[in-house]
Amino acid sequence: MKLYADLPGRRLVQILADVGLLAWVALWAWVGRRVHEVTMALAEPGRQLQGAGAGFRDTLNAAGDGVDDLPILDDRVASPFRSAAGAGTDIESAGTNLVSAVEKFALLLGWTTALVPILIVGIWWAFARGRFVRRASAAQRFIDADDDLDLFALRAMANQPMATLAKVSSDPSGAWRRGDRETIRALAMLELRDSGLRPPRTA
Repeated sequence: MKLYADLPGRRLVQILADVGLLAWVALWAWVGRRVHEVTMALAEPGRQLQGAGAGFRDTLNAAGDGVDDLPILDDRVASPFRSAAGAGTDIESAGTNLVSAVEKFALLLGWTTALVPILIVGIWWAFARGRFVRRASAAQRFIDADDDLDLFALRAMANQPMATLAKVSSDPSGAWRRGDRETIRALAMLELRDSGLRPPRTA
């Protein structure tokens, strides 16, 4: 498997693209985390409700305990305090539910913010790199000697624009049929350059 081009310029672009992808992932992972942290600030009112509800409940329970078992009155004075303490539990529960909802929303928003741009660029990168790897790996198996250049010259005549072929020869197909090695090599170089490969050492 050929991961990088032989040609220095194209190999440098590929390496920079790989490094750029890593930087892109790191950037959006940081952005996603910041979005999560900022969104979690919306949970502060819920935490305040939790604290207020718990404090209200504890205060009323403490007041009920303070007047509990009074002579003659028994717990008739304490019961209203303890009943009212239930409202504090409801307030605390509402705060807990609000915090839980904000946590879920913050998590979803953070992941979405990070993953969408990462996936868009990552899919494009994977497609481009996968296409190069498949093409270069397949082509690499055919360039062992000068004779292999004929195949790439033939592919160049099928794939390259007419204007590009005309720069090589006024009659590229005729030169290929005649076995003109110089023209064949020039044609093959067009296709090899697109694949990011060098010609064989003996060429």
